[in-house]
Amino acid sequence: MSNLVHNLDAVQQRIVQATQLAGRAPGSVSLLAVSKTFPADAVRAAHEAGQHAFGENYVQEALLKIEALADLRASLKWHFIGPLQSNKTRLVAEHFDWVHSVDRLKTAQRLSEQRPAALAPLDVCLQVNVSGEASKSGVTPAGAAALAHQVAALPRLRLRGLMAIPEAADTLSAQRLPHRQLCELFEHLRADGLALDTLSMGMSADLEAAVLEGATLVRIGTAIFGTRHHSH
Repeated sequence: MSNLVHNLDAVQQRIVQATQLAGRAPGSVSLLAVSKTFPADAVRAAHEAGQHAFGENYVQEALLKIEALADLRASLKWHFIGPLQSNKTRLVAEHFDWVHSVDRLKTAQRLSEQRPAALAPLDVCLQVNVSGEASKSGVTPAGAAALAHQVAALPRLRLRGLMAIPEAADTLSAQRLPHRQLCELFEHLRADGLALDTLSMGMSADLEAAVLEGATLVRIGTAIFGTRHHSH
């Protein structure tokens, strides 16, 4: 696992350098380690190296890890970042701290109703399909404001911000464009009275572009854990 610790440190250095390049305050960008398809042992090793927030895409796989790491629960933050099916909302509402992939009011309503009263409100982000790709989930940029106000009004949820998975691009300038569009939408919603603080954007390949355009949280998997060997 020493390789994992090295990778984690290298990613943190990339974040620090990108934050400095953007002229932003140190510590203004946090790291979400995307642990989907990697075992609980890898999460435990990353936690020992100082990482506390982990992202998962698949509900059943994540629940096995959450259970295996129950002894660390108080110091772990579990983020659900994958597409969310209606029949899985209860499990997510009961076991996760964050959901990044809310893109319909019905999904948000179910999470709100199913969040246990004993737990803190569930932190949520709206997923925006900023590149307009047919293969990706997400509310359209044009529909985001109406949905944001509806979700912000629901009990047991706390709307924190926006998330996007932009279309892959080869150059820094091309990578920056969709991130800039998401940031502009984020600032528009804040100006409209919503108390948002989270821009979840940027992955292993476009971390720098996202930080330059205002990301507050980057979702990094491959650069920390390595290449995934299987998929669901």
